[in-house]
Amino acid sequence: MTTDGERRRLALEKKRERYVWIYLGYFLFGIHIVAFVMMYAVTHAK
Repeated sequence: MTTDGERRRLALEKKRERYVWIYLGYFLFGIHIVAFVMMYAVTHAK
């Protein structure tokens, strides 16, 4: 028997977890973009 408040807290927790995963995904994607730009800069330096 879950109470209404407990159900609401679980829903909020799930929503927050989704936002954390989305943030983590964008963060890792951004790091790779920066790494590729740096590699390009190093290999094409005069």
